[in-house]
Amino acid sequence: MSIGNIGMSETSGIDHPLNSQKNSANKLPREVWIASFSQEKLSEDTPDLMVNRVLEYLKGIEPFSPDVICLPECFYIANTKMDGKFSVKQRIIKSEEVLNQFSDFSKKNNCYTICSVDTPAGDGMFYISSVVIDRQGKRVGAYHKVHPTEGEIKSGVMPGPLFQPVIQTDFGKIGVQICFDILWDDGWEMYRKQGAEIIFFPSAFSAGQMINARAWKHKCVVVSSTRKGTSKICSISGEELAKTGSWNPQLCWAPVNLEKVFLHLWPFVQHFPAIQKKYGRKVDIKVFHEEEWAIIESLSPDVLVKDILKEFNLKTHEEITVEGERAQLEARKKYAS
Repeated sequence: MSIGNIGMSETSGIDHPLNSQKNSANKLPREVWIASFSQEKLSEDTPDLMVNRVLEYLKGIEPFSPDVICLPECFYIANTKMDGKFSVKQRIIKSEEVLNQFSDFSKKNNCYTICSVDTPAGDGMFYISSVVIDRQGKRVGAYHKVHPTEGEIKSGVMPGPLFQPVIQTDFGKIGVQICFDILWDDGWEMYRKQGAEIIFFPSAFSAGQMINARAWKHKCVVVSSTRKGTSKICSISGEELAKTGSWNPQLCWAPVNLEKVFLHLWPFVQHFPAIQKKYGRKVDIKVFHEEEWAIIESLSPDVLVKDILKEFNLKTHEEITVEGERAQLEARKKYAS
């Protein structure tokens, strides 16, 4: 069994009370348990052997009953001797078998699975995709990689549609970006504009600090899952909640609370004393002094962040930037004439 996230964060150690789903007194308002996988140093002869090995490793996360698990980009064929040797037809057939296997896995473990495979795109082409499988084993959405590499396109990969809808789960709206997509802003912004709160990142490489940057830039939880190197879970501030490493190379997991909001500090910091006085332990306000950000988080099921925003006339970081841009455009139009 994986030793998980020991020493990785305050909320992800094995002895932390949040690790017991039975301990409902400590459950956060919109708590989602997320797990991620890395194929670091894993290799097999065939896709079947790789899938079986991944499934065996995933048994290590079963005691924590995750709500969602993310797997690497086309993990079924990655790091196998058959990578690059399958025809498009063979990739599609094998991908369908893998999706059926993880449909059974999701149903058995009552979790969502972000399962990256190859799907048909017509005219002998295929998409590099991430299929979202729900707790009942049903496919509830898919994302098709928008920015494949030149080499992938030459091998038959079709770039995905420039707009793809957010995927609804029972814990919130999610999106997916895949590997090379991290070099472009469009897909990340596409999902945030639709209200995605978690963006999953199945990849061939770990992307390092780019994962952290995407989290704070787009104000959402980002979960990476990679074929090599580190997989991790980052909060909306870009801070790492959990990651794989030397002592837990394959699995990491952590709870995240989605009942929180990202603010620009000024002028809303003036209201923080009043919020703290009224709500006390029910609300946490974390201030990032140098960046002049703040994150307001509800720690109580009877307190909603949207109600705090309305009560104290607070605006999110995204609202502030949109309003600022609007004012700038109006000023340019006014004084251009």
